[in-house]
Amino acid sequence: MPVDTHYARSGDLRIAYQVVGEGPLDLVFVPGFISNLDLYWDEPNMAHFLSRLGSFSRLILFDKRGTGLSDRLGNLPSLEERMDDVRAVMDAVGSEKAALFGISEGGAMSMLFAATYPERTQALILYGTYADFHTWVLPHERFEPFLEKIDRTWGQGESLTAFAPTKVGDERFRQWWGRFERLGASPSAVIALMRMNSQIDVRHILPTIRVPTLVLHRAGDTRVNVEGGRYLAANIPGAKYVEFPGIDHVLWATDAGPVADEIEEFLTGTHAESEPDRVLATVLFTDIVDSTSRAEEMGDRAWRVLLDQHDRIVRGEIGRFRGREIKTLGDGFLATFDGPARAVRCAGAIIEALRTLSLQVRCGVHTGEIEMMGDDIGGIAVHIASRIAALADGREVLVSRTVRDLVAGSNLHLEDRGAFALKGLTEHMSLFAAVGSQRA
Repeated sequence: MPVDTHYARSGDLRIAYQVVGEGPLDLVFVPGFISNLDLYWDEPNMAHFLSRLGSFSRLILFDKRGTGLSDRLGNLPSLEERMDDVRAVMDAVGSEKAALFGISEGGAMSMLFAATYPERTQALILYGTYADFHTWVLPHERFEPFLEKIDRTWGQGESLTAFAPTKVGDERFRQWWGRFERLGASPSAVIALMRMNSQIDVRHILPTIRVPTLVLHRAGDTRVNVEGGRYLAANIPGAKYVEFPGIDHVLWATDAGPVADEIEEFLTGTHAESEPDRVLATVLFTDIVDSTSRAEEMGDRAWRVLLDQHDRIVRGEIGRFRGREIKTLGDGFLATFDGPARAVRCAGAIIEALRTLSLQVRCGVHTGEIEMMGDDIGGIAVHIASRIAALADGREVLVSRTVRDLVAGSNLHLEDRGAFALKGLTEHMSLFAAVGSQRA
């Protein structure tokens, strides 16, 4: 089936995508750790499955950065950057709102997108996916041996034993799988991507997902333990869970018709939801250290001039890192970001920029569910970020454990500062001091 391939710009990279079907709803197919758009259509089961999805939707396919037909990259892509790729492709095809269908590793990105952009997510479908890699995919002790095998055998179809064991004796499928390996990513790229995937832990964001969610899993999945799917369904509010028989992790290795049936019924039976008033966001608080005593020393007029300079610099950095200023706090700012890495880098950039004014600023960053209240925001995530900022030293960025987990692969260096008791929380929270590049 001939399908045109196009490219969307995501930052400095080009992301390959295809569009199939003209159905009444948009469905974005978020692939697993490797993919290749052209090779999809050479495998009959896969081609049939995608055509079926395209019969009731406008199906949007893409290769993630570093894989398939998309641009290669030098650094490991973070979940935040991969989420940007989804948004870039949706923008390129004029999709304001779509259902996301996340496969395996693509599920983490899909969950993060759905929680962060509920206004652009009609529904969320997850197949064979997980919230924490080492819990449900490979434990720590089996990870390096698996990478060693990948390094020795990649491109020969040997990974089929892990991903689709029932197809090992099918020579046609095995040859296709070998090509899929070679054209999906190089051996070095696969190892780098696997290391990135091993850092995935999105358990913290599951309760913040507020879109209709369907979780699909095979009972004997040899790659992702079925308990991973059951955990997602139990922790995503209102999620529907459907379990299928079988052991293959690759969805289209065997008849994918029952999966397509469930997806069609789920999507065509879903009605438009009202605009959400709660979303996942990263909250940044900044605060000038000892501002009261500094103001008393300088006098009102000089302090006002200095504060105006401070405000101008902070606003500039928030804009540069694509944040949203919520309000000023007299001697600090409250802002939100749609990605935690940008928030942490923005905080570091603010601290460095304010050195020219001899001002010490402390920053607190936390990712969680916030309540939209007109131009303001509220909720426990806002209070947590504020309390984290209050614990920071001068010229220090403190972040929560949730932020630490979500910025894996972002080249940010995080130092454990220990566990702290925060007002309103029953358990102590681990905090980390962040030092990283201020790359926008």
